[in-house]
Amino acid sequence: MDIAMIGLGRMGGNMARRLLRGGHRVVLWNRTTEVAEEIRREEKGGEVVKTFEEVVAKLKPPRHLWIMLPAGDTTEQALKSLMGMLAKDDTVIDGGNSNFKDTMRRAAMLKEAGLNYVDVGTSGGIWGLTVGYGMMVGGEARAVERMRSVFETLAPAKDQGWGRVGPSGSGHYVKMVHNGIEYGMMQAYAEGFDILHAKKEFNLNLAQISDMWRCGTVIRSWLLDLAAASLKDDPE
Repeated sequence: MDIAMIGLGRMGGNMARRLLRGGHRVVLWNRTTEVAEEIRREEKGGEVVKTFEEVVAKLKPPRHLWIMLPAGDTTEQALKSLMGMLAKDDTVIDGGNSNFKDTMRRAAMLKEAGLNYVDVGTSGGIWGLTVGYGMMVGGEARAVERMRSVFETLAPAKDQGWGRVGPSGSGHYVKMVHNGIEYGMMQAYAEGFDILHAKKEFNLNLAQISDMWRCGTVIRSWLLDLAAASLKDDPE
């Protein structure tokens, strides 16, 4: 599938790489072109452009443009710039952490212009390149289905880790709740290890304990795996 990736930071850049490795044709735009050139050189693929006008010109209708930019004004301004260049039935995908209320407003704005807007709550961090990304997708079913091959490439498996959760705004809403759970888990782990570390009389080995906890206990998780790896490198 032909798709543009706008914003090639730690998430967007690796997502572009995974798409290229999956056989998709990817147009690469970043504020600094050095990052895009590096991806093209290392992946031996991708088309680097310097302007939004070039992004649109490189894609055949109906176009698909995936935005991975900071939430808020940066995404808003990029979207407004692109709207005037796109044609009816083109699709813009926002894979960042936009406020779901902004997403609902933007979807209505694009719909009036005959454009599709798909919101994707994206999780996976820098590890997504190798293990895949979790994607909570909001938007009209037809627009989401048209992008199935992209989601299947980015996900951990074609039928796992992604899905349409509801209408416009729902993807970012579900991701917001996901992030709250994530931060709560991180806080709980941090407090637990802090309590263990404070019990000096037991001389507890936090790396050992975290490794035991992540194998078979009810509090095992990927976040605990990451904590265990960190404690192994630095027990303090």
